Amino acid sequence: MSVKYVAGPPREVRFAPDPGDVASQLAPKDVEQIAEIFHTPLTGAYVWNYEEADQKIRKLYRLGKERNWNADTDVDWSRRFPRSESPVHDLFNPFAGYEPFERMSNEERIDFAWHQQCWTLSQFLHGEQGALLVASQLVSCAPTYDAKLYAASQAFDEARHVEAFGRYLTEKVGFMYPVDPNLKALLDKILTDERWDLKFIGMQLIVEALALAAFNTQKLVSRDELLHDIVDLVIRDESRHVAFGVTYMEDFVKALSQPEIEDRARFAYEACVVMRERIIGTDVFAYFGWPIEESRAVVLEAKIMDEFRKLLFTRIMPNLKKVGLITDAVRPLYDELGVLELENLVHDGEIDWAELGAPLPLYRAVDKVAE
Repeated sequence: MSVKYVAGPPREVRFAPDPGDVASQLAPKDVEQIAEIFHTPLTGAYVWNYEEADQKIRKLYRLGKERNWNADTDVDWSRRFPRSESPVHDLFNPFAGYEPFERMSNEERIDFAWHQQCWTLSQFLHGEQGALLVASQLVSCAPTYDAKLYAASQAFDEARHVEAFGRYLTEKVGFMYPVDPNLKALLDKILTDERWDLKFIGMQLIVEALALAAFNTQKLVSRDELLHDIVDLVIRDESRHVAFGVTYMEDFVKALSQPEIEDRARFAYEACVVMRERIIGTDVFAYFGWPIEESRAVVLEAKIMDEFRKLLFTRIMPNLKKVGLITDAVRPLYDELGVLELENLVHDGEIDWAELGAPLPLYRAVDKVAE
């Protein structure tokens, strides 16, 4: 195995080798890894008392141990959705009536739908890698014993998510889009900030909450039952992660001074702005030769996409309010984004222990292993 270090993430669409290609027969040691270095002034913390201090977080940690799943044995990878059909329901297409889309043939529209779906799943994959890196940092820098234990279990969860989405894109879709620049900028900010609580806010309250809503939305738009199964398993983990973030940050924010709270509230708002932009796949427009800004405007103005964006913030806004990060200073800014009305929805501090503790669903892969 060789490692190629790059100054930034690749910008091209990467296609998996054809199974009949010689390149696809390469041994793992022949695969070139592409890595980008980032530097962080991470400040770690030892803890010298090992007693349980937070029963909620310790209970979430125990559930994480008990409800682990295995991407190899708990998912039936033998299923394949036909490439001759659109992977998403047509109801969620914001481009109906848009001239570049209307002049496409039916086959081209199906190909476009696969690229749109691939772009979304690629952002899931890249975001999960970011979550994996942040969780590993929280193990070092979280200031309490219970938080370190939970962050360690979350790192294992995120590794499974990266594995599952990476395998689905490689084996079932066949290509992958680069990380969206807006998502990459936010991940860079979270990873390289020395303040541990900003890592919590950025990842647990913003990125993870948005991902949780996006995964639930994916179940609505996707037609592939295999992807539904994968997303179901990921959602179980993400629900614990967001609950952890809300539970842990609520008490911490109360102990901050007002200027410190305003600083964190502004950071959370700016992260929300970045994540709002992340849902527009401009790389897909570029790939098909569409005018990027014009196509982006079509997405922003589409009624179905406006509802979709609001749906994505249904977890973020009540959680930010619960922990005290929707201050008077940032409230008008959220109003301008059109998401302030969501602040009074149910927050993730209200933990449904029965749902989180439910046994894993038995997918057909279990029967395959038994055979």
